[in-house]
Amino acid sequence: MKPRVYVETTIISYLVGRLNQHNLFVAGNQEFTRRWWAERRNAFDLFASAVVLAEVNDGNVDLAAERTRLLHELTLLDVTDKAEMLQQEILRSTGIPRKAAIDALHIAVAAVNGMDYLISWNCKHIANAVTLPKVYAVCERAGYEPPFVCTPPELTED
Repeated sequence: MKPRVYVETTIISYLVGRLNQHNLFVAGNQEFTRRWWAERRNAFDLFASAVVLAEVNDGNVDLAAERTRLLHELTLLDVTDKAEMLQQEILRSTGIPRKAAIDALHIAVAAVNGMDYLISWNCKHIANAVTLPKVYAVCERAGYEPPFVCTPPELTED
């Protein structure tokens, strides 16, 4: 059985469109994401949610259509009442601000659905080493095994 990976919106966004010409760090992350998608994605069962679908539909219509097409390759998870309850507890207990409620919902959906990993480039509110121990503790107290949250370079064999 393949490991189950929740693919957060930043991953889909980094796969589509031109490389960022103004920020070489972001351009490097985009390129790494594209390589990971081409070379490693088949080693995992990939999932997203209605939250990701809503986020990728924002912005340029043509790019949004391409992002949505990519999501059709993944299994979409429902956002359940349990996930919304866990989201609220994550917001109450971890320091993730209310303005980042969607980020907490990504984590909650992944945890409630038993994902092994959550892959993201959002290092401010999701893949954040300071916040994650608190997030993991909230998930465990609520009875869920939290997904291991990481960036694409952390989810490689090299």
